Amino acid sequence: MSANLQDISKLRQQTGAGMLDCKKAIDEAAGNFDKAVEILRKKGVAKAAKRSEKVAAEGLVHSYIHAGGKIGVLVEVNCETDFVAKNESFKDLVNDVAMHIAASAPLYVSKEEVPAELIDKEKDVYREQMKNEGKPEDIIEKIIDGKIEKYYSEICLLEQSFIKDEDKTISEMLVEKTGEIGEKITIRRFSRYELGEGLEKKSCDFAEEVAEQLN
Repeated sequence: MSANLQDISKLRQQTGAGMLDCKKAIDEAAGNFDKAVEILRKKGVAKAAKRSEKVAAEGLVHSYIHAGGKIGVLVEVNCETDFVAKNESFKDLVNDVAMHIAASAPLYVSKEEVPAELIDKEKDVYREQMKNEGKPEDIIEKIIDGKIEKYYSEICLLEQSFIKDEDKTISEMLVEKTGEIGEKITIRRFSRYELGEGLEKKSCDFAEEVAEQLN
């Protein structure tokens, strides 16, 4: 029995696991929801949901320099204890996040950080484009919702596909790592610097170079 979107969404909401992990679990459980939950728990993926209310105030502030000093990233990733912050697995995770930021150039950590006026502006642009294309009024708003979700995946770190495993978003990767490490892990903030940014030059060149080297 193949998993349907409703079951996948329900399982994801209950366990905090990623969409792909939920689909695999439901398929493995032949559609048995309770068994799918058990499968995810055994894999450690569902542990993250239980830690969602925990306070993550420890962690690391990590710097990453790439492309011969042309791109720099400063990122703060939090966990619950200083013990985990000193763990090599956590340090590797933080470095992976920093490398991803260098390559993918997100503008915000999460959807919640995106200014409402920016989203409204994007919607107005999409709406005008589709009106000019002759799209029916009754489906324009539905199309806009999809376009906005895609926009989030371009500018929000947590919504981007992880550069080392494009089947997972950064958010899903953090949930998985939370299950493995056993503590809540969050990305609090970051800054990305690109040499000459804002000057009259092709600003995307360095980011494309980083992405090619990391893949």
